[in-house]
Amino acid sequence: MPLLSDPGRIVLIGLGATAAMDAWLLLLTRFGQPFAGFGLIGRWVGHMRHGRFAHPAIARAAPVPGEQALGWLTHYTVGVAYAVLLVLWQGDGWLQRPSWPPALAFGLLTVAAPFLLMQPAMGAGIAASKTPQPGANRLRSLANHTVFGAGLFFSAALLERICP
Repeated sequence: MPLLSDPGRIVLIGLGATAAMDAWLLLLTRFGQPFAGFGLIGRWVGHMRHGRFAHPAIARAAPVPGEQALGWLTHYTVGVAYAVLLVLWQGDGWLQRPSWPPALAFGLLTVAAPFLLMQPAMGAGIAASKTPQPGANRLRSLANHTVFGAGLFFSAALLERICP
């Protein structure tokens, strides 16, 4: 009998992968890449309860109380949801024998959410097309989600080693 139930394991994998992405983002700040956290995502999500799902520019939208906390909560919730989707795609066997190709491929696939949903809804256009540096923003998103995919694998592999 494993020490962790499969749902618990999946949650930990999602949290670990999201934390890996956050560590990557913090590392990038050491090299001069700005990172403001997830407050604007919190602002976007906060406006949804009032029926507002799209904005011409989320930075100019009215602030939402607790938007930083809401943004971080959303970020980690989505990370866990992605872990659930990966396991649904790969099956329970992947939890017992995690492999990196599906995790990395899935991580890359998750970049569709910011490209096709979040960025357009927040006023940045499809795949950051309305930003001053769309190419650089696209590469940054691809790198972030690649790191997330690697985090899915390494979190699952670590859990399998600790609690087979």
